[in-house]
Amino acid sequence: MAVTERTASERVAAERERYVARGVATTPLVVARAEGARIWDVDGREYIDFAGGLGCQNTGHGFAAAAIHEQVDRYLHQCFMVGMYVPYVEVCRLLDDVWPGESETKSLLVNSGAEAVENAVKIARVATGRSAVIVFDHAFHGRTSLTMAMTAKVVPYKAGFGPFAPEVYRAGLTIESVQHLLKQDVQPEGVACVVLEPMQGEGGFIPMPDDFPRELKALCEQHGILYVDDEVQSGVGRTGPVWAIEYYGVEPDLIVSGKSLGGGLPLAGVTGRAELMDAVPAGGLGGTFGGNPVACAAAAVVLNEVRTPAFRKRAEDLGAWIRSRLEAMNAGDVRGLGPMLAIELPEQAPERASRVTATAREKGLVLLSCGLYGNVIRILVPLSIDDALLERGLDLLEESLGDAGAA
Repeated sequence: MAVTERTASERVAAERERYVARGVATTPLVVARAEGARIWDVDGREYIDFAGGLGCQNTGHGFAAAAIHEQVDRYLHQCFMVGMYVPYVEVCRLLDDVWPGESETKSLLVNSGAEAVENAVKIARVATGRSAVIVFDHAFHGRTSLTMAMTAKVVPYKAGFGPFAPEVYRAGLTIESVQHLLKQDVQPEGVACVVLEPMQGEGGFIPMPDDFPRELKALCEQHGILYVDDEVQSGVGRTGPVWAIEYYGVEPDLIVSGKSLGGGLPLAGVTGRAELMDAVPAGGLGGTFGGNPVACAAAAVVLNEVRTPAFRKRAEDLGAWIRSRLEAMNAGDVRGLGPMLAIELPEQAPERASRVTATAREKGLVLLSCGLYGNVIRILVPLSIDDALLERGLDLLEESLGDAGAA
């Protein structure tokens, strides 16, 4: 019997099975190249990208490539603590420019969203002299020790990894639930901060109720609690404005950014009122690779793009278009803000969602699911996508929903 030669994808998959830890979940896709909202695999097949590297490509694959190449020719690494460099300072300046309020701000740059969340909590604890942290149902803040405690899903993020960091308390997404928590579980005088995603990502693409952020900020001010706005997935133009919190008209005390901030390179930040950021003494914040100059060069280009009226208008138009198509598919509850949208399938189980994403991939569409029950199909398409490619991707999504429902 003749031996069938394996494809390039199959060869990489076999090596992945041999050398990569099982705990790192992957799809069968093996990427060779990406541009804009397109991906090509190692076998030469083209895909439409509705995942954006898990929300890291708001401006599209390769958008910051020229700035990256220019910086690479200068230097790759210095460590900001050893020698300052312009790209780090420039990103902090731009983050101040796009701050959703009137406060004077400062920033810290780190490597990942989870690292940024941890640093936001550190800053809040020093600034307030308190230790407790309030988080919320459906939250996702990361997979590190502290952020696992803050995250609201056991499998796969927390199972077997305990014990978890103490002084983390969880409330529902109502002001009454927070008030109850402050009576039942922790005194307000002991709470350093609340950490809330204005548009929850991994938790199921859940936008906050209209009045909740404003009421929460007022409660925080009443008790001297800091409001931390986690915009790792929802920020940097994902929902239209630079920050999703702008929909609610609330100025937070600290903002956590990441994912698309680096244009595909590892970069995240904590931005906040200057007096809060300066509460931590010199040496208390930082890291060897935090604010890497190449990632910062990319971030400067990204931030200058997502702040433009043209980018916001395009994002708003895409959001209206995508929502209209998703609602017409009549496959489940459609929700989100701007072009950060999702369909929650009626079944509270991941099986059908898994079939949808697998079927879509077979058809040439890269798609992701999320949510507490794994039954939410989310759209994280690069906002640089052209009309024809978006329409084709939505057609493939509709076909995949139908095919998976019939399975």
